[in-house]
Amino acid sequence: MRDGVLATTAGPVMALTLIGVLLGSCGKSDLPQEAGYGPDPQLPAPSTEWIPTLKAPKAVGWGEGEMPTPASGFTLTRFAEGLEHPRWLYELPNGDILVAESDAPKKPPGASGGIRAWVQGFVMQRAGSRTDSADRITLLRDADGDGVAETRSVFLSGLFSPFGMALVGNQLYIANANALVRFDYQEGATQIAGPATKVADLPAGRNHHWTKSLVASPDGSKLYVGVGSNSNVAENGMDEEKDRAAVLEIDAASGQTRNFASGLRNPVGIDFNPANGALWVAVNERDEIGPDLVPDYMTSVQDGGFYGWPYSYFGQNVDERVEPQNPELVAKAIKPDYALGAHSASLGFTFVDDERMGSEFAGGAIIGQHGSWNRNPPAGYRVIFVPFVNGAPEGMPQELLTGFFNADTGEAKGRPVGVIVDRSGGLLVADDVGNVVWRLRKG
Repeated sequence: MRDGVLATTAGPVMALTLIGVLLGSCGKSDLPQEAGYGPDPQLPAPSTEWIPTLKAPKAVGWGEGEMPTPASGFTLTRFAEGLEHPRWLYELPNGDILVAESDAPKKPPGASGGIRAWVQGFVMQRAGSRTDSADRITLLRDADGDGVAETRSVFLSGLFSPFGMALVGNQLYIANANALVRFDYQEGATQIAGPATKVADLPAGRNHHWTKSLVASPDGSKLYVGVGSNSNVAENGMDEEKDRAAVLEIDAASGQTRNFASGLRNPVGIDFNPANGALWVAVNERDEIGPDLVPDYMTSVQDGGFYGWPYSYFGQNVDERVEPQNPELVAKAIKPDYALGAHSASLGFTFVDDERMGSEFAGGAIIGQHGSWNRNPPAGYRVIFVPFVNGAPEGMPQELLTGFFNADTGEAKGRPVGVIVDRSGGLLVADDVGNVVWRLRKG
């Protein structure tokens, strides 16, 4: 089923027929989800899939009065609803919340990837992705502190699939799919009308992985951008992977860019560990070698470190599909700190810097698991917490918010993405299928 062969012998009608076949081609997992978590996950032998597993729950959204299920001892409110594919969140110093309403940009001519990619795109659309991008950032304000934003305004519009946001002084940085830009910001403003200043170009083109996450260094002098790969395992050639599958470091003043860490297939969530100042990322790993490979993960990233992609995974486990091989790089591959389950799509990631959520959460990490589209049974579709001790993850994850996926109907009510802890100790969760920002709090 190589793209070149299929593209010359099949059109959209045949592709639609194949979708039925593909949706039924679900190699079932022999392991519980928990086996793919922790510092030493179980890594079964790879099984190359001629027809990839596609098991995408149909995205249906939330009905009247419906909502996810909070953990015991927590309550949940709709902080804001009626949004358009909310993906990422950022809190300004005055407590205003910015939400990026965004989806993948249109692919340039010649970068569609053939019928195989078309079929996968169709399935992703069924799962709630591939919508028209609103290309804006909306401001939400909860002035009375009741857990519901009573003020909403279009803060920035006309962007290009925006994602990451970071405020340094009076400069608000936005990571579009193709460039890092900045705007002048005045505290309390409900919209920005001034022009953007481009800081640096970001890898674009095919944009197989389009999200560009962003965090500023504590002193504001550097900006760190997570850039995903342009392929699953370099099937489009390594020339398309320049400065991809990487965390880029950008000088805030000059825009000078360098590759800070590489071999990270799709680093999305990004934050600094409050215990030791280390930079951490949540990474989505590769597909099509079985339902239990390869676990997504979170890890600290070292300056100059290489983390395996595309040549190996979870250290020195070689991916035989990649040609040519690179044993020298494989020997240098750093094993990730903590696995987060195969195909869980662990996108959202934030540290709990202090005791705002309670002392038991201080120093730990919260992960928004968007959920699988190619695993049987589906994985993710929840928000979890992983405790940290002395700056390192310890123990199995704890569920904070579940109920996004209905196993009985095979439908997804919602899919969690970005997560942040607001200044009042509430956990905000962007749900891009439910078009809601949820707020979870103790009590």
